[in-house]
Amino acid sequence: QVQPVESGGGLVQAGGSLRLSCAASGRAFSSYHMGWFRQAPGKEREFVAAIASSGGVKSYADSVRGRFTISRDNAKKAVYLQMNNLKAEDTAVYYCAAGVVFGSLPRSFSSWGQGTQVTVSS
Repeated sequence: QVQPVESGGGLVQAGGSLRLSCAASGRAFSSYHMGWFRQAPGKEREFVAAIASSGGVKSYADSVRGRFTISRDNAKKAVYLQMNNLKAEDTAVYYCAAGVVFGSLPRSFSSWGQGTQVTVSS
Protein backbone atom coordinates (compact mmCIF):
# COMPACT_ATOMS: atom_id res chain seq x y z
CA GLN A 1 0.00 0.00 0.00
CA VAL A 2 1.20 3.50 -0.87
CA GLN A 3 0.51 6.45 1.39
CA PRO A 4 0.81 9.89 -0.26
CA VAL A 5 1.84 13.09 1.57
CA GLU A 6 1.46 16.43 -0.22
CA SER A 7 3.53 19.59 0.16
CA GLY A 8 4.16 22.83 -1.66
CA GLY A 9 0.86 24.63 -1.35
CA GLY A 10 0.61 28.29 -0.49
CA LEU A 11 -0.59 31.73 -1.48
CA VAL A 12 0.24 33.06 -4.93
CA GLN A 13 -0.96 35.91 -7.10
CA ALA A 14 -2.93 35.26 -10.25
CA GLY A 15 -0.59 34.51 -13.11
CA GLY A 16 2.00 33.02 -10.81
CA SER A 17 3.29 29.47 -10.42
CA LEU A 18 3.48 26.79 -7.76
CA ARG A 19 4.89 23.30 -7.71
CA LEU A 20 3.17 20.70 -5.59
CA SER A 21 5.03 17.61 -4.47
CA CYS A 22 3.71 14.29 -3.28
CA ALA A 23 5.99 11.88 -1.44
CA ALA A 24 4.75 8.33 -1.15
CA SER A 25 5.74 5.69 1.32
CA GLY A 26 5.58 2.01 0.43
CA ARG A 27 7.73 -0.29 -1.67
CA ALA A 28 5.35 -0.62 -4.61
CA PHE A 29 5.20 3.04 -5.67
CA SER A 30 6.26 2.31 -9.26
CA SER A 31 3.26 -0.01 -9.62
CA TYR A 32 0.74 2.69 -8.80
CA HIS A 33 -0.92 5.23 -11.00
CA MET A 34 -0.95 8.64 -9.37
CA GLY A 35 -3.42 11.46 -9.54
CA TRP A 36 -4.07 14.98 -8.35
CA PHE A 37 -7.54 16.14 -7.36
CA ARG A 38 -8.78 19.37 -5.84
CA GLN A 39 -11.73 20.50 -3.79
CA ALA A 40 -12.90 24.07 -3.41
CA PRO A 41 -15.22 25.14 -0.57
CA GLY A 42 -18.77 24.03 -1.23
CA LYS A 43 -17.78 22.02 -4.29
CA GLU A 44 -17.19 18.37 -5.02
CA ARG A 45 -13.73 16.95 -5.38
CA GLU A 46 -12.64 17.22 -9.00
CA PHE A 47 -10.00 15.59 -11.14
CA VAL A 48 -6.94 17.64 -12.06
CA ALA A 49 -4.37 15.29 -13.57
CA ALA A 50 -3.18 11.70 -13.55
CA ILE A 51 -0.03 9.88 -14.56
CA ALA A 52 0.38 6.19 -15.25
CA SER A 53 2.74 4.05 -13.19
CA SER A 54 5.45 4.17 -15.86
CA GLY A 55 4.98 7.89 -16.46
CA GLY A 56 4.23 7.25 -20.12
CA VAL A 57 0.57 8.26 -20.07
CA LYS A 58 -0.81 11.48 -18.64
CA SER A 59 -4.31 12.87 -18.42
CA TYR A 60 -5.52 16.38 -17.60
CA ALA A 61 -8.78 18.10 -16.86
CA ASP A 62 -9.76 20.56 -19.58
CA SER A 63 -9.61 23.41 -17.08
CA VAL A 64 -5.89 22.93 -16.45
CA ARG A 65 -4.57 21.49 -19.71
CA GLY A 66 -1.77 23.65 -21.03
CA ARG A 67 -1.16 25.28 -17.65
CA PHE A 68 -0.45 22.31 -15.34
CA THR A 69 2.07 19.52 -15.82
CA ILE A 70 2.14 16.26 -13.89
CA SER A 71 5.34 14.26 -13.58
CA ARG A 72 6.81 11.54 -11.41
CA ASP A 73 10.16 10.19 -10.26
CA ASN A 74 9.81 6.54 -9.36
CA ALA A 75 13.32 6.40 -7.90
CA LYS A 76 12.34 9.11 -5.42
CA LYS A 77 8.80 7.78 -4.96
CA ALA A 78 7.44 11.20 -5.78
CA VAL A 79 4.93 12.84 -8.06
CA TYR A 80 4.76 16.52 -8.90
CA LEU A 81 2.24 19.03 -10.20
CA GLN A 82 3.73 22.12 -11.82
CA MET A 83 1.05 24.81 -11.95
CA ASN A 84 1.61 27.84 -14.14
CA ASN A 85 -0.55 30.84 -15.00
CA LEU A 86 -2.65 30.24 -11.91
CA LYS A 87 -6.14 31.66 -11.74
CA ALA A 88 -8.39 32.53 -8.82
CA GLU A 89 -10.59 29.57 -9.72
CA ASP A 90 -7.65 27.23 -9.08
CA THR A 91 -7.99 27.99 -5.36
CA ALA A 92 -8.69 24.71 -3.58
CA VAL A 93 -7.25 22.00 -1.40
CA TYR A 94 -5.17 19.76 -3.63
CA TYR A 95 -5.00 16.05 -2.94
CA CYS A 96 -2.54 13.44 -4.16
CA ALA A 97 -3.91 9.94 -4.68
CA ALA A 98 -2.58 6.50 -5.60
CA GLY A 99 -4.37 3.64 -7.25
CA VAL A 100 -4.04 0.59 -9.48
CA VAL A 101 -6.69 1.69 -11.96
CA PHE A 102 -5.81 4.57 -14.29
CA GLY A 103 -8.63 7.03 -14.53
CA SER A 104 -10.08 10.40 -13.62
CA LEU A 105 -12.65 9.31 -11.06
CA PRO A 106 -11.93 9.43 -7.33
CA ARG A 107 -13.01 5.79 -7.01
CA SER A 108 -10.05 4.80 -9.23
CA PHE A 109 -7.70 5.74 -6.41
CA SER A 110 -7.45 3.85 -3.13
CA SER A 111 -4.99 5.92 -1.10
CA TRP A 112 -5.24 9.64 -0.44
CA GLY A 113 -3.10 12.29 1.18
CA GLN A 114 -4.37 14.90 3.62
CA GLY A 115 -4.25 17.70 1.09
CA THR A 116 -2.41 20.99 0.70
CA GLN A 117 -4.06 24.39 0.36
CA VAL A 118 -3.50 26.47 -2.76
CA THR A 119 -4.85 30.01 -2.70
CA VAL A 120 -4.65 32.26 -5.75
CA SER A 121 -5.32 35.93 -5.16
CA SER A 122 -6.74 38.00 -7.98
